[in-house]
Amino acid sequence: MKALTVMADSLRAGYIHPTAVLNTLIELENAGGAPALRDFEVQLTGAQQALEERQHPHARLAAAWVQATRSYLQACTRQGAA
Repeated sequence: MKALTVMADSLRAGYIHPTAVLNTLIELENAGGAPALRDFEVQLTGAQQALEERQHPHARLAAAWVQATRSYLQACTRQGAA
């Protein structure tokens, strides 16, 4: 999954531009819809928890990915309800 690769690369680098996060989420939604985004969120949450347990220096970046994905899902849900 390309989104996981982008996320993992950003964690290794310790940085990702917000536009790259948004583009990744858009591509993921286009490829698999809301279910793909939810699966990605679950995987991100697990990665974030693992990084926090190990006190990894980029755990906050993982948390930002989780928050961005949740926000994107909420926006999609609101847009779909309109």
